[in-house]
Amino acid sequence: MRKKIIATGMALLAAVTLAACGKSPDVTSNAQGTKIGDTIKIGVDMELTGPVSAYGSAENKGIKLAVEEINKAGGVDGKKLELVTKDNKSDNAESSTAATNLAVQNQVNAIIGPATSGAVSAASLNAQKTGVPLLSPSGTQDDLTVDSTSGKEKAKRFVFRTTFRDSFQGQVLAQYAQENMQAKKVVLFYDNSSDYAKGIADQFKKSYKGQIVSTQTFVANDTDFQSALTAIKDKDYDLIVMPGYYTETGLITKQARDIGIDKPILGPDGFSDKTFIDLAGEKDASNVYYVSGYSTKADLSAKARDFIKTYQKKYGGQPNQFSALSYDSVYMIAAAAKGAHNSIELADNLAKLKNFVGVTGTMTIDNLHNPIKSAVMVKLDNGVETSADTVTIKK
Repeated sequence: MRKKIIATGMALLAAVTLAACGKSPDVTSNAQGTKIGDTIKIGVDMELTGPVSAYGSAENKGIKLAVEEINKAGGVDGKKLELVTKDNKSDNAESSTAATNLAVQNQVNAIIGPATSGAVSAASLNAQKTGVPLLSPSGTQDDLTVDSTSGKEKAKRFVFRTTFRDSFQGQVLAQYAQENMQAKKVVLFYDNSSDYAKGIADQFKKSYKGQIVSTQTFVANDTDFQSALTAIKDKDYDLIVMPGYYTETGLITKQARDIGIDKPILGPDGFSDKTFIDLAGEKDASNVYYVSGYSTKADLSAKARDFIKTYQKKYGGQPNQFSALSYDSVYMIAAAAKGAHNSIELADNLAKLKNFVGVTGTMTIDNLHNPIKSAVMVKLDNGVETSADTVTIKK
């Protein structure tokens, strides 16, 4: 058995090497996949340490909880789920290496993660080459699931996501600013070093019908935002739209409140971690709204209510959207694994998933491997979620 596994691993490694030498990194013609054996092996390629470990750690909790539940209920087709976890250290190169190791050395049948778009982009190349599907709970960059090498957009066969795309978040922010907040003038303040934030900002510009009175930018790891905030303080506007991650946006929010800017702040799902509140301070984390795939304040299904109870019992505290998205990701893979004999069949089943009822809503995978689902706009006051509005984009 060991010799057979080594031989299969070497064949997969050769396929990766051959594909890497070709013109396109997304060629799947050499993808051999992995056989589903006595267990269904799920690899986890996650940011468990490093700058964005808050996302990865939350997702790992959701993954482990879902696996425990499924195995306790008898598994899938009588087979238990087996986790193999790799820490990509919030580094894109590590993420790529982890994906290769999971597919080739560990012979997993599917990979959950990474959490962030850059890491997903790096890891997805190896999913394409090996035929082991990768499902990111929270990678939002638009092109993560898209292969445009032929000049025509088509889905990457082995790459999927559980959350919505950046452009969708940009549309949500624009629609919510216009219709719910009645904002005629806004300031756009975004992370110019992040494809994630730039994608959201670009779509916001296209979708928002009001006036953007000022556009300011920052870059990852900045800590002093006084100059930009002073420049916008006395302008005439209704709110600030702030695409970026909690590491900077939490600090910006605090510094804005400190100099007397009390306008509403709207952000993407990058705000969705307790660290945002820690950096902003509870008092200053007020009149803040952010896009989420999930909230305990939203109109919840029975499944979502059960998830909250089980999560609280196991971990204490409330689950956030990242835990919920990863929890759904495990159940999606479990559904796709039914009747599958190998990772390629599992991927094909995942592409056909329709009306899947998860704790983050009901979703159907579209032809570019994105979920069709609604978003939630969460409001923070004094660091506490006080409301959540469901947002469905109008055609």
